Amino acid sequence: MCAFGKDWLALGYDGQLSVWALQFILPDSLKIFSGVAIITKLFNKPFTQQEAIPDAGVAAAIEVLRSGRLHRYNTADGEASETELLEKEYAAYQGRRYCLAVTSGGQALQIALRAAGVLPGDKVLANAYTLAPVPGALHAVGAVPQFVEISDDWCVDLADLERQASTGEAGYLLLSHMRGRIADMDAIAQICKRHDIVIIEDCAHTMGARWNGVLSGNTGVLACFSTQTYKHLNSGEGGLLCSNDPRMMAQAILLSGSYMLYERHGAAPAAQYFAQLKWTSPNCSARMDNLRAAILRAQLPCLDANIRRWNERYRVLLNVLRGRPGIRVIERDRRENFVGSSFQFHTVGMDASAIQAFIGACEQRGVELKWFGRETPHGFTSRFDSWRYLAHIPELPQTRKVLATTVDFRVPLTFSVDDCRLCAEIIAEQAAVYFVE
Repeated sequence: MCAFGKDWLALGYDGQLSVWALQFILPDSLKIFSGVAIITKLFNKPFTQQEAIPDAGVAAAIEVLRSGRLHRYNTADGEASETELLEKEYAAYQGRRYCLAVTSGGQALQIALRAAGVLPGDKVLANAYTLAPVPGALHAVGAVPQFVEISDDWCVDLADLERQASTGEAGYLLLSHMRGRIADMDAIAQICKRHDIVIIEDCAHTMGARWNGVLSGNTGVLACFSTQTYKHLNSGEGGLLCSNDPRMMAQAILLSGSYMLYERHGAAPAAQYFAQLKWTSPNCSARMDNLRAAILRAQLPCLDANIRRWNERYRVLLNVLRGRPGIRVIERDRRENFVGSSFQFHTVGMDASAIQAFIGACEQRGVELKWFGRETPHGFTSRFDSWRYLAHIPELPQTRKVLATTVDFRVPLTFSVDDCRLCAEIIAEQAAVYFVE
């Protein structure tokens, strides 16, 4: 039997938890009445609820709506649009000369690839652990992905990167800092310099993070950021593209759909860089609008404070889950100043069916987990072998083995520190149930 209440979950001895399994639930989580186990430690907040847009952003958005001038180029003489101002402000934050605001992180990736010179048929190295917009962008520009294995810490495997880079077949690396995990950027930069490979960074999950003091995105020639709802700035959908390269950035601005209005960009190269490119660059119509830009401008001053809040919650999860049966956490490199907006761990002593049962049990108690070892795509989660529109998908045994035990936990700022502690305790209790030495 199984029954639910707002603050309790009742499981009879024929339910999903056996009498033996109940010993792993902490005493303050469990009461037994007349042969029925009542689990009282549940979590009941939604994992998809974001914080409200700051009041300043709401006011700015209303002002844009009242003006009716949502298009980024719909400005009076001498007036800077919200989108133009956002580009200036984010370029200053990132410490880059140029910034372009576009409709999504995926569009930023596509435009960056084209601006860097990727042509149909070109081979592009990419880490195999990423989200679907990355192979989607490669496919959209006609590139041929060359997937690189990942290591146990979910970062690109440096030995496999060196091996594939040394063949000379690929001239580009599209590096995803998936789930906020930053690889050894010093080593990657050396490998790519040695083999004349251009680095494009996908920083959708690392906005505001640093490696060895360098902001994520500032190692490659182009950096792509997302402002989709679940990222570090929230405009529903949106993207930012940054660079110090004037030719690439002029190309990117034209590709975004600037028409001949490229001088109305807040952080753009000089007009001379557009002189020839304007004749040869297609208009891909990916401009950000003033409404989204107004919402984002109000959030940018809060970013560093929010990073500290995310990391406080991350460390609670880490401290509770470290060393617990059935769970193996990966400690962060001291050179990485990360943003803990999500938390990952490996399951231990569980086969695939046990992992599914473990995730289901956590979900019954209100804790949503994502498992990257699923054979089929689920929600936002997919594995490299599910991108069957690609012409060739390698076996990647090392990546498959790593993802088989990879579990992910989103950390919304609507969760308090105590909320994160409660979720971690529930995860630990349920992992102990399914753990087999």
